[in-house]
Amino acid sequence: MDEVFDASQFLGLPSSSGPADIAVIPLAYELTTSYGMGTAGGPRACIQASAQVELFDSTLNGDLPAGANMVTLEDFEAQAATLRLQLDEILNHVTPWLRGQCFPLFLGGEHGILPPIIQATSSHPLVNGDLSTLTVVQLDAHADLRSHLNGEVFSHACAASRSLDLGIGRLLQAGIRAYSSEEAQRIVSDERITTFFARDTQHPHTGGTAWAEWLDVLRELNGPVHFTLDIDGLDGSLVPATGTPVPGGLSYWQAVETIEVLFANPKVTVISADVNEITPQHDTPLTQFTAACLAAKIVACHLLAKREGRWQACEAATIVETPLFSFESFKQEGSSP
Repeated sequence: MDEVFDASQFLGLPSSSGPADIAVIPLAYELTTSYGMGTAGGPRACIQASAQVELFDSTLNGDLPAGANMVTLEDFEAQAATLRLQLDEILNHVTPWLRGQCFPLFLGGEHGILPPIIQATSSHPLVNGDLSTLTVVQLDAHADLRSHLNGEVFSHACAASRSLDLGIGRLLQAGIRAYSSEEAQRIVSDERITTFFARDTQHPHTGGTAWAEWLDVLRELNGPVHFTLDIDGLDGSLVPATGTPVPGGLSYWQAVETIEVLFANPKVTVISADVNEITPQHDTPLTQFTAACLAAKIVACHLLAKREGRWQACEAATIVETPLFSFESFKQEGSSP
């Protein structure tokens, strides 16, 4: 029997009764974009485009949602008067979905959504209040390791840097090809960071070797992981409407392979993921449709991991009570008290 179609839901699939297995959470957040505008409209554009994504996934060998209850939340847009208070609003909004009972997939929105998502993972039983156990796997054109951009420490250009300041144990990056001298120095000096530059993985002669090394690093990972996919990590020809498109990026199939290898690692539990920097493209839906295809691949690989025992829902009794946290009072590493 065919599924009922609802264009307001991710993949056009309405949820059924009962608890959510997968939560698709649109975060229409855009405060610090520094080039192209429009990421606030990205989540809804991605959901609309997802209605045209084929439900059959060859890796899953079945149609989405494969018996799972997938819930698409309404667009969330923070309303507070300051950037930091808006981050606190995002933190409060996403925390209930990061307690291990379901798999959350966040759609952005600028990459500034990452720090509140990372802070919220503290409540997940596999993190257990200790972010040093968490690895962030990042596909991106930009390192996002600046201490600040134009004086703003919570700029989208600082998303990975602030995640490290929050205390994550490891950051793995691929697709990186646009970064500052400050970021280059931090990549060398911070032992938590492993970066695969696009100039190496995309090299016409030796790129295959570098790419294989990236996949090996993913296969050797263990513990809880958050996967963050800034779609400008892909080559600009695939996502021309993203806010900061950069040539020379990853192919679509490299992004797919990263997702498949990461989720297939038996020593890893991917507890959450986000697809961000989606900007609606008006002359063609290519940008938002590409984002929707990759978001669907994340869902499919999560469902396969669940089927094969690499992901299990946590009992409500295991929810971790973490100390109250506020971005309003956050101090970055090395700043004065």
